[in-house]
Amino acid sequence: QGQLVESGGGLVQPGGSLRLSCTASEFTLRYYSIGWFRQAPGKEREGVSFISYGDDSTYYPDSVKGRFALARDNANNTVYLQMNSLKPEDTAVYYCAANNRPFFTIDPGTYNYWGQGTQVTVSS
Repeated sequence: QGQLVESGGGLVQPGGSLRLSCTASEFTLRYYSIGWFRQAPGKEREGVSFISYGDDSTYYPDSVKGRFALARDNANNTVYLQMNSLKPEDTAVYYCAANNRPFFTIDPGTYNYWGQGTQVTVSS
């Protein structure tokens, strides 16, 4: 069974940037819709960025709009999440997820594949 692997998390000061990566070992991400979710301690899992495979349309909730951006690197079978102007409230474990629906969904229950998560900590 295929799996996703996230990387790029770490500790960053408020206002800083990080780029998270999501790769797959056994399937081609170009043909999957991708969602990035995050979960902070004591909070529910929250979707933060989505991209469709049908038309590469994207969606960002207001909490991250203008600060986060997704990009596909099909040559390297990777999806990147660029995070700028980070805030302490962005601190969480970030997960990438994939499904083979042509257009993204924001419901985490519709995603078949998940990574193990990468920790992002925004603190001075």
